Parts: sequence; C-alpha cells; structure tokens
Amino acid sequence: MCCSFASRLVIIAAGVFVLAACQKTDSVEQAKDPPPATIRPQTSEAAAPAGLGGILRGQVVFDGTPPTPQKLLIVKDAAICGKMDHVDERLTVGKNGGIKNAVVYLSGVTGGKTLGALGGEFVLDQRVCAYQPHVVIAPINTPIQILNSDGILHNIHSFSAKNPPMNLAQPAFKKQMDISFATPEAISVKCDVHGWMGAWIFVVDHPYYALTDDEGRFVITDIPPGTYTIHCWQEMLGEQTAQLNIDAGETVHTVKYSSKQ
Repeated sequence: MCCSFASRLVIIAAGVFVLAACQKTDSVEQAKDPPPATIRPQTSEAAAPAGLGGILRGQVVFDGTPPTPQKLLIVKDAAICGKMDHVDERLTVGKNGGIKNAVVYLSGVTGGKTLGALGGEFVLDQRVCAYQPHVVIAPINTPIQILNSDGILHNIHSFSAKNPPMNLAQPAFKKQMDISFATPEAISVKCDVHGWMGAWIFVVDHPYYALTDDEGRFVITDIPPGTYTIHCWQEMLGEQTAQLNIDAGETVHTVKYSSKQ
C-alpha cells in the first residue's frame, strides 16, 4: 500500500462518533489517541428479539474516497491458490461506504447474557489459500477449528502479546486442528507458507461483540440498561471509543461512525 494512502489512514483514524437514538440524541465524546484493541455474534439486520435489555444497531463507514482494492500476487501453489483472484482484505469498503470486518463491542457491561450467546462452533478455514472468514470472534478457552480445505501444506502462525504464540504446521493430511486461547486479545494470524494470507482472531470474555457485514452493519442485542463505552476496531484504521447510554426494552440506538471532524 502506497505511502500517500497510509497518510490518509492516520487522518481517518482520528474520526468522531455520531450517535442517534430512537427518540433522542446522545452526546458523545471522541477519545483522544485511543489505545489499540486488546481483545462472533451474528450480524444479521433481521429484527432482533426483545430479551434481557436494549438493542444496539448501526453501521461503520468510511468517510471519503475508499482505496482501490489491491490485487495480491500469487507466488506459490498456483494450481490451488490461483483458482480465484486474491485482494488485500485489510480494509474492505462497500459501495455505500460501509466497512466490512470491523469489530464493535461494549465495555463495562455486567450481567446479561452469557458467552454461550456467541454460538457453539468457531471455524477458521484455509480455502483457496485464503483465511475464511477474515475475522473470527471466539470466547476464551474455547476450541477454534482450524481447517485445511486445500490439501496442501499450510501453517498457523499467531502473533500475540498476552497469549503464547503458536506456529503449527498443517500438512495436507491434517484436515483439522483445534486451538484455543485463555486471555482476551486481538491476535494476528498468518501463513508462513503463503505470505499473502492473513486473518485475525478476537479472543473475548463476554458476548457483547459484533462483526460488521459487507455493508458495515452490526447489531448487539440483550444489553442490560446502563452507560457503557462503545469501541470500534479496524485493523488499518485503529480504534475509536465513545460513551453510550443503552435504554431498557425496545429502545434501539442507531450508531454511525464517521471520519468527519
């Protein structure tokens, strides 16, 4: 990625939050120089069920001209890896400006639903020499299935600060390996055999997380009423935070993240 685009990313990461409530507007304060994230509920836009509390729904957007997706050069195992075009997934912006694969979460939530709300199966597949999905949100101390669907040699090399790093070979005959992590953290994963492959595993200790879809949309449900910090993390643009009030019952907050100042 060129230097001029890297400069633009620094500006984008300094964006502000605009939050609108169903019947009111919450005032928010943009955090200055937010720290990097140290940490998969479903992201469907279908009507979320009423349950333990409020519902947070919104979108993560790129304000400005998005970068042109950069095609990645395939230099190994072309018979398998070259079955599809590969592009840099580190910043994927849809036609409406929505950013895919941003992680949105709340901190300061006590009570409410359990980690089981995230689901019971967590998978990172190596398919056509790409990690699918690009971001996995998984609970602590829970097996993550690492699949090798290509029938060639891959390896899982994790880069972490709070969990022991892993560098595990996965040859063609080993179709599945299970790994887990004990401490919440955002962990970068790469394949040393195919250097263009990269993904993230978000290891979490509570269920109030969401991963944005192709249009940058997300929803978090069953939130106990209260005031929380909302975080938005994107691997190229960094992290932003703001304070947010969540009401009981059917109160729905529409959250829009913007780079406008």
